Amino acid sequence: MLLKHFHLALAAFSYFPTAFGKLQTCKGRDLPAIEVFGLEIVDITAKEHHDYEDWTPFPLFPGPKKAIDFCNFTITYTHPGQNDHINVYIWLPMNDTWDGRFVAQGGGGWAAGFDMALAPSVARGYAVAITDAGHTFYSDPARQPNADWLLASPGNLNWALFQDFAGRALDDLPKIAKQVIKGFYGEPPKYSYWHGCSTGGRQGLMSAQRYPGNYQGIVAAAPAINWAEMAVAGLWPHIVMRRLGYYPPSCELEAIFAADVEACDELDGVKDGIIAAPGLCTFDAKTVVGRPFDCEGDSRKISAEAAEIANEAWKGPFKGDRRLWFGMPHGTPFSVAGPWGPPSGLASTECDENNQNCKSRFFAVSTSWIGNVVRRVKSVDLSGMDEEEFYRTLRLSVNEFASVMSTNDPDLSDFGAAGGKMITWHGLADQLIPVNGTSSYYEKVLALDAEARSYYRYFEAPGVQHCFGGIGAAPTAVLDQIIKWVEQGIAPETLAAATVPAPGPPDAAPVVKHRPLCPYPLVSAYVGGDLSESSSFECAESFDVKKWHTEL
Repeated sequence: MLLKHFHLALAAFSYFPTAFGKLQTCKGRDLPAIEVFGLEIVDITAKEHHDYEDWTPFPLFPGPKKAIDFCNFTITYTHPGQNDHINVYIWLPMNDTWDGRFVAQGGGGWAAGFDMALAPSVARGYAVAITDAGHTFYSDPARQPNADWLLASPGNLNWALFQDFAGRALDDLPKIAKQVIKGFYGEPPKYSYWHGCSTGGRQGLMSAQRYPGNYQGIVAAAPAINWAEMAVAGLWPHIVMRRLGYYPPSCELEAIFAADVEACDELDGVKDGIIAAPGLCTFDAKTVVGRPFDCEGDSRKISAEAAEIANEAWKGPFKGDRRLWFGMPHGTPFSVAGPWGPPSGLASTECDENNQNCKSRFFAVSTSWIGNVVRRVKSVDLSGMDEEEFYRTLRLSVNEFASVMSTNDPDLSDFGAAGGKMITWHGLADQLIPVNGTSSYYEKVLALDAEARSYYRYFEAPGVQHCFGGIGAAPTAVLDQIIKWVEQGIAPETLAAATVPAPGPPDAAPVVKHRPLCPYPLVSAYVGGDLSESSSFECAESFDVKKWHTEL
């Protein structure tokens, strides 16, 4: 009888490994059943990796470059009746290197998650996960130009996949990952975090607004908050180009951008090639019409048409006296040569080899959103869109899809009540998502809850482009600061930021400039000293520090 009880106890130990200690066998069959209401697990695969070195730290997801050991679980599931198949990819550090934290990583463009974000987090000791939201994603954002996977057929959206991408898969991700983590380590994560930029920033805000209990800390950078407006309004410079019948080469717009910076660079009291006070800049591009500029060796003059396009890009779309959306802030490049694929920006053009015969190069997300979603066709040509069609498209986009896709609900009370903490930062020189959409959202949050700063803080980064890039100082350790806020109760009074220098001469070490980024609406004001040191700046209500101190 005693032997029988021993065998029963041994069987229980084998069946419930998490009740007695760590599993860590990296076998899908050994995981306890994953149970999440409304979904059905289709498949679980697992693969063990040792001394994995095939990865590179990324600006958004920094981590120590080293060989890592981890178990890669892939969980495939469906929402019964929806005919969708979604994959969650979970990388779990092995050999007692897990620090008890879980980090879910966001995506970009139409990708719900990037696999290049996984290894850096594992190297830091985090359990990390991403979702594909039911469609193929790539590490290379340049391969995400279309959303034709959203079409069930011409004229008909696959609403299940649309809702998966917009929000539902974001709720599934932590529910699945936390169960896998508990099954593998024998205990759930002590702390759970979200980290993302662009689409990943939108996903972070979606999590805070709709699923406030999923994460204790969220980093939502350069968020595509007002997707339904932004994706259409980003066409505005091209609508102006069509009206004028003129498509300027990038070199002409670069000359206007340089003149803009020259005029407004020192509004913050510092000459550094950055417009840190775009709201104070009143530069009119018409003042430089006729100014000579170089276009790859060809001497030209700035045209009146190019000046009007620049002014309209800064102003943003209006219909009569009514603002429809924000324009590009002064100091934002009209087009940027990206690390992947062709240049990107809200006023990009492409020309022949002589910089003649130019035409619009539309922001890929705008093209796919209008074509695949608003018009429900596989491909679309927007070159003939006039102003009236632009206005109709913008109105239809907001009316039909904002409630599904946009994350502009300023009521974060449930997230705050759940004890959540969130940091948003946005580059003032963001060439794809105008920063004013984010500052406007944050002001609405504060208007609704004057105490929101106790759980949500927003920072602006002068001279920083979309998520990274530019000559400004970008945040260097935002995830570390949200962890400190959540786990130690220390709210970020500033974000540490530094420039990413361009390569210099072999015998010259490039100077890295450090700046403190201040919580909105405070600004980082120069108080004297070395411009490359954070100690030379302090947070103030205006860049005129002497005047501000006098008023105090």
